[in-house]
Amino acid sequence: MLYDITPPISARLAVWPGDTPPSREVLCDLRRGDNITLSTLHATVHLGAHADAPSHYDTEGQTIDQRPLDLYLGPCQVMRVSAARGARVTAALLPEPVRAARVLFATDTFPDPERFNPDFAALDPELVCWLHGQGARLLGIDTPSVDLFDSKDLPAHAACRECDLAILEGLVLRDVPAGLYELIALPLKLAGFDASPVRAVLRQL
Repeated sequence: MLYDITPPISARLAVWPGDTPPSREVLCDLRRGDNITLSTLHATVHLGAHADAPSHYDTEGQTIDQRPLDLYLGPCQVMRVSAARGARVTAALLPEPVRAARVLFATDTFPDPERFNPDFAALDPELVCWLHGQGARLLGIDTPSVDLFDSKDLPAHAACRECDLAILEGLVLRDVPAGLYELIALPLKLAGFDASPVRAVLRQL
Protein backbone atom coordinates (compact mmCIF):
# COMPACT_ATOMS: atom_id res chain seq x y z
CA MET A 1 0.00 0.00 0.00
CA LEU A 2 1.18 3.52 -0.84
CA TYR A 3 0.40 6.70 1.07
CA ASP A 4 0.74 9.82 -1.06
CA ILE A 5 1.93 12.51 1.37
CA THR A 6 2.19 15.27 -1.23
CA PRO A 7 -0.40 18.06 -1.51
CA PRO A 8 -1.82 18.76 -4.99
CA ILE A 9 0.00 21.57 -6.80
CA SER A 10 -2.53 24.08 -8.08
CA ALA A 11 -3.15 27.80 -7.93
CA ARG A 12 -4.98 27.18 -4.64
CA LEU A 13 -1.89 25.77 -2.88
CA ALA A 14 -0.69 28.05 -0.10
CA VAL A 15 2.96 29.11 -0.15
CA TRP A 16 5.01 31.08 2.35
CA PRO A 17 3.77 34.70 2.40
CA GLY A 18 5.72 36.68 -0.19
CA ASP A 19 6.91 33.59 -2.07
CA THR A 20 5.80 32.73 -5.62
CA PRO A 21 2.53 30.75 -5.76
CA PRO A 22 2.11 28.14 -8.50
CA SER A 23 0.55 29.21 -11.76
CA ARG A 24 0.21 27.54 -15.15
CA GLU A 25 0.73 29.23 -18.49
CA VAL A 26 -0.69 27.20 -21.38
CA LEU A 27 1.45 27.85 -24.47
CA CYS A 28 -0.30 25.37 -26.76
CA ASP A 29 -3.65 23.67 -26.24
CA LEU A 30 -5.25 20.78 -28.13
CA ARG A 31 -8.65 22.25 -27.31
CA ARG A 32 -7.68 25.43 -29.18
CA GLY A 33 -6.68 23.47 -32.24
CA ASP A 34 -2.95 23.16 -31.54
CA ASN A 35 -1.25 19.87 -32.31
CA ILE A 36 -0.13 19.43 -28.66
CA THR A 37 -0.81 20.81 -25.19
CA LEU A 38 2.24 22.55 -23.72
CA SER A 39 2.43 24.24 -20.32
CA THR A 40 4.83 26.37 -18.31
CA LEU A 41 4.92 26.22 -14.51
CA HIS A 42 5.78 29.35 -12.51
CA ALA A 43 6.38 28.69 -8.82
CA THR A 44 8.73 28.76 -5.86
CA VAL A 45 10.88 25.66 -5.47
CA HIS A 46 9.68 25.57 -1.83
CA LEU A 47 6.39 24.26 -3.15
CA GLY A 48 4.10 21.92 -1.23
CA ALA A 49 6.08 18.86 -0.20
CA HIS A 50 9.66 19.90 -0.77
CA ALA A 51 13.27 19.22 0.20
CA ASP A 52 15.32 22.10 1.56
CA ALA A 53 18.94 22.21 0.43
CA PRO A 54 21.61 23.41 2.87
CA SER A 55 22.21 26.38 0.55
CA HIS A 56 18.78 27.63 1.64
CA TYR A 57 20.19 28.51 5.07
CA ASP A 58 23.99 28.31 4.67
CA THR A 59 26.05 30.30 2.15
CA GLU A 60 28.53 27.41 1.97
CA GLY A 61 25.90 24.68 1.92
CA GLN A 62 25.24 22.16 -0.83
CA THR A 63 22.62 22.95 -3.44
CA ILE A 64 19.80 20.47 -3.95
CA ASP A 65 21.44 18.77 -6.94
CA GLN A 66 24.50 18.06 -4.76
CA ARG A 67 22.61 16.21 -2.04
CA PRO A 68 22.95 12.40 -1.90
CA LEU A 69 19.78 10.79 -3.22
CA ASP A 70 19.85 8.02 -0.61
CA LEU A 71 18.88 10.60 2.02
CA TYR A 72 15.40 10.73 0.49
CA LEU A 73 14.88 7.01 -0.08
CA GLY A 74 14.74 4.27 2.53
CA PRO A 75 13.31 3.17 5.87
CA CYS A 76 11.29 5.85 7.61
CA GLN A 77 9.32 6.31 10.81
CA VAL A 78 6.16 8.40 11.11
CA MET A 79 5.60 9.80 14.60
CA ARG A 80 2.36 11.44 15.64
CA VAL A 81 3.11 14.10 18.26
CA SER A 82 0.76 16.17 20.41
CA ALA A 83 2.23 19.55 19.55
CA ALA A 84 0.62 22.84 20.53
CA ARG A 85 0.04 25.49 17.87
CA GLY A 86 3.03 27.83 17.63
CA ALA A 87 5.23 25.57 19.78
CA ARG A 88 8.33 23.52 19.11
CA VAL A 89 8.34 19.73 19.30
CA THR A 90 10.74 18.55 22.01
CA ALA A 91 12.15 15.13 22.77
CA ALA A 92 9.76 14.88 25.73
CA LEU A 93 6.83 14.81 23.29
CA LEU A 94 8.05 11.81 21.32
CA PRO A 95 5.62 8.94 21.87
CA GLU A 96 8.07 6.14 21.11
CA PRO A 97 11.76 5.41 20.50
CA VAL A 98 13.40 6.33 17.20
CA ARG A 99 13.56 3.27 14.98
CA ALA A 100 14.59 4.60 11.56
CA ALA A 101 17.10 7.00 10.01
CA ARG A 102 14.29 9.11 8.51
CA VAL A 103 11.72 10.53 10.90
CA LEU A 104 8.54 12.33 9.82
CA PHE A 105 6.54 14.32 12.38
CA ALA A 106 2.76 14.50 12.13
CA THR A 107 1.76 17.52 14.22
CA ASP A 108 -1.67 18.23 12.67
CA THR A 109 -1.00 21.98 13.14
CA PHE A 110 -1.14 22.88 9.43
CA PRO A 111 -4.31 21.04 8.43
CA ASP A 112 -5.14 22.68 5.09
CA PRO A 113 -2.42 23.05 2.42
CA GLU A 114 -4.62 25.62 0.67
CA ARG A 115 -4.91 27.92 3.71
CA PHE A 116 -1.75 29.30 5.30
CA ASN A 117 -1.97 29.41 9.10
CA PRO A 118 1.15 30.95 10.70
CA ASP A 119 0.71 29.27 14.10
CA PHE A 120 2.02 25.87 12.99
CA ALA A 121 4.36 23.79 15.18
CA ALA A 122 8.06 23.34 14.45
CA LEU A 123 11.08 21.39 15.71
CA ASP A 124 13.20 22.21 18.73
CA PRO A 125 16.91 22.48 17.80
CA GLU A 126 17.86 20.33 20.78
CA LEU A 127 15.52 17.65 19.42
CA VAL A 128 17.26 17.87 16.05
CA CYS A 129 20.66 17.28 17.65
CA TRP A 130 19.28 14.47 19.81
CA LEU A 131 17.77 12.74 16.78
CA HIS A 132 21.10 13.00 15.01
CA GLY A 133 22.62 11.18 17.97
CA GLN A 134 19.99 8.47 17.49
CA GLY A 135 21.16 7.96 13.91
CA ALA A 136 18.69 10.17 12.05
CA ARG A 137 19.68 11.37 8.56
CA LEU A 138 16.45 13.09 7.48
CA LEU A 139 13.69 14.94 9.33
CA GLY A 140 10.31 15.77 7.84
CA ILE A 141 7.29 17.68 9.09
CA ASP A 142 3.69 18.35 8.05
CA THR A 143 4.13 22.13 8.26
CA PRO A 144 5.75 24.72 5.96
CA SER A 145 8.96 24.84 8.00
CA VAL A 146 10.99 23.05 10.67
CA ASP A 147 11.21 26.51 12.30
CA LEU A 148 8.42 28.71 13.62
CA PHE A 149 6.80 31.27 11.33
CA ASP A 150 8.28 34.32 13.05
CA SER A 151 11.76 32.84 13.56
CA LYS A 152 14.58 34.90 12.05
CA ASP A 153 17.66 32.97 13.26
CA LEU A 154 16.16 29.59 12.19
CA PRO A 155 17.67 27.46 14.99
CA ALA A 156 16.20 24.17 13.77
CA HIS A 157 17.59 24.76 10.28
CA ALA A 158 20.94 25.64 11.87
CA ALA A 159 20.91 22.43 13.89
CA CYS A 160 20.16 20.44 10.72
CA ARG A 161 23.12 22.19 9.08
CA GLU A 162 25.44 21.31 11.95
CA CYS A 163 24.29 17.69 11.93
CA ASP A 164 24.02 17.44 8.12
CA LEU A 165 20.41 16.30 8.31
CA ALA A 166 18.17 16.44 5.25
CA ILE A 167 14.88 18.36 5.58
CA LEU A 168 11.43 17.67 4.13
CA GLU A 169 8.66 20.21 4.70
CA GLY A 170 5.05 20.60 3.65
CA LEU A 171 4.13 16.91 3.97
CA VAL A 172 0.52 15.72 4.29
CA LEU A 173 0.44 13.13 7.05
CA ARG A 174 -3.09 13.41 8.44
CA ASP A 175 -4.20 9.99 7.14
CA VAL A 176 -0.94 8.14 7.83
CA PRO A 177 -0.83 5.90 10.91
CA ALA A 178 2.28 6.04 13.04
CA GLY A 179 4.77 3.33 12.18
CA LEU A 180 7.56 2.21 9.90
CA TYR A 181 7.52 2.71 6.12
CA GLU A 182 9.75 3.10 3.10
CA LEU A 183 10.07 6.77 2.16
CA ILE A 184 10.39 7.78 -1.49
CA ALA A 185 10.77 11.56 -1.88
CA LEU A 186 13.39 12.27 -4.52
CA PRO A 187 14.15 15.94 -5.30
CA LEU A 188 14.58 17.15 -8.86
CA LYS A 189 18.15 17.66 -10.06
CA LEU A 190 17.84 21.45 -10.08
CA ALA A 191 21.41 22.70 -10.54
CA GLY A 192 22.30 25.43 -8.08
CA PHE A 193 18.85 25.60 -6.45
CA ASP A 194 18.09 25.92 -2.74
CA ALA A 195 15.19 23.43 -2.70
CA SER A 196 13.08 21.16 -4.86
CA PRO A 197 9.48 19.97 -4.85
CA VAL A 198 9.19 16.22 -4.26
CA ARG A 199 6.50 13.63 -4.92
CA ALA A 200 6.64 12.14 -1.44
CA VAL A 201 5.13 8.70 -0.85
CA LEU A 202 5.30 6.13 1.91
CA ARG A 203 5.22 2.42 1.13
CA GLN A 204 4.20 -0.02 3.81
CA LEU A 205 6.95 -2.45 4.71
